Amino acid sequence: MRFTLKTDDVARGLRDTEGDAARSVTSAMLKVTDGLKSELRADVVDAGLGQRLANTWRGKTYPEGGISLEAASFVWSKAPNIVDAIDRGVTIKSSRGFWLAIPTAAAGVKGISATGAIKRITPGGWERRTGMRLRFIFRRGQPSLLVADNARLSKKGLARPNVGRTRAGAQFTRLKGRSTVVVFILVPQVTLRKRLDIAAIAQRWADRVPNVIASHWK
Repeated sequence: MRFTLKTDDVARGLRDTEGDAARSVTSAMLKVTDGLKSELRADVVDAGLGQRLANTWRGKTYPEGGISLEAASFVWSKAPNIVDAIDRGVTIKSSRGFWLAIPTAAAGVKGISATGAIKRITPGGWERRTGMRLRFIFRRGQPSLLVADNARLSKKGLARPNVGRTRAGAQFTRLKGRSTVVVFILVPQVTLRKRLDIAAIAQRWADRVPNVIASHWK
């Protein structure tokens, strides 16, 4: 018995096999990307760090929009410094040797920079945003404070000037219930305990790659 196999038949068969393999590998890496990203997000939430930080984990599979035997998964955080600090557990100090100002709920989350841009809250940015002055209170053996005098809390729990307009709207008048509100807590340093385990999660998914590829192999 004799068989005849032309060169173009061999090439076509190899191309078909390679295409099937590339689709399997790419599909597997898509699953790995989504799985790793989801588990890293869950790790952040389980650590009590909130969904907002968890959602900074993003993932992509390359090549985008195509298939390849060398498909790769890339997962990263859009808040790498925060995630890294919590993952390693570090001590944070001011680079200039000053206090670290930790905003309370009364401070809000946004301030105004010296140029007028909206920035992450700082004592100076808070003063520019509210038009109020902060007063320093030193406490021996306890965190010191930055407080706002003659202030009140809004319905959203934010510190506001304790003034309001008259019915005519032409003058400001003091409102009842004014008080001193703690806006920032000052500490010399903050030590973050390790609360994430990024390396272990990444290694688990790396170990799963061969089995995931096999499960997608036709």
